[in-house]
Amino acid sequence: MSSVLITGSARGIGRATALELARRGHRVVATDRDAGLLDDLPVDLRLELDVSSDRSVRRAVEAAGVLDVLVSNAGVIFIAPIETTPLVELERVLGQNTIGAIRVAQALLPAMRRRGSGRPLFVSSVLGRMTLATRGAYCASKWALEALAETLAIEASHFGLEVALLEPASVSSGALDAPRRYFGADGAYETLEAEIASARGSSITPVETASVIADSVEADRLPLRIPVGEPAIRALAARRVASDDAPFRLAPIAW
Repeated sequence: MSSVLITGSARGIGRATALELARRGHRVVATDRDAGLLDDLPVDLRLELDVSSDRSVRRAVEAAGVLDVLVSNAGVIFIAPIETTPLVELERVLGQNTIGAIRVAQALLPAMRRRGSGRPLFVSSVLGRMTLATRGAYCASKWALEALAETLAIEASHFGLEVALLEPASVSSGALDAPRRYFGADGAYETLEAEIASARGSSITPVETASVIADSVEADRLPLRIPVGEPAIRALAARRVASDDAPFRLAPIAW
């Protein structure tokens, strides 16, 4: 069994993953910015970890002990067209979804490298491979994460580590129930947002996502990129065959 640290364990995908890995007998270290939200999780350790804080990450990793796997899951989203995206919000999303994920990985990598084994697993998205109107900041954070994780995969493979990116499409995790919205005073993009919302396709559940993540923890070998669920498989297949001559429009079935 593996010793696994999960970021963003209080709700959604992180919580479901903690429960699934614990059910399978792994040593689970559940972490969240608010550790009080983890009290009811039947895991081995519950720790405060804020991915935006060097000190918080360092303290959590020291308290966690030996770790075989990182499930980097913590993330945020807001909805806005590029024209009205507040730059401070763009910095916040990049800071958590991208820099925060790498901050935690950097804290774990030296020990994994010295042992010659370890699995940093990053929860990405199909929106790390394509874009969707009014979700540009989130897409940018996942595109950047994909680039950094792929680079890490090349570097870390020299020391016996395996890196993977897990790419779901829409997940009914609650993250999109009430996201922050920035559409400007004149509401010029509201009609476009309504079209996107009405065209949204099927979602998979956090439990389904957690099952794929847990399988990745246990797999003999890992591919770099792992589509999570049928909607993600279809969306990524459509993107692969689409022309780069014009912007790709994500099919409703995937979102």
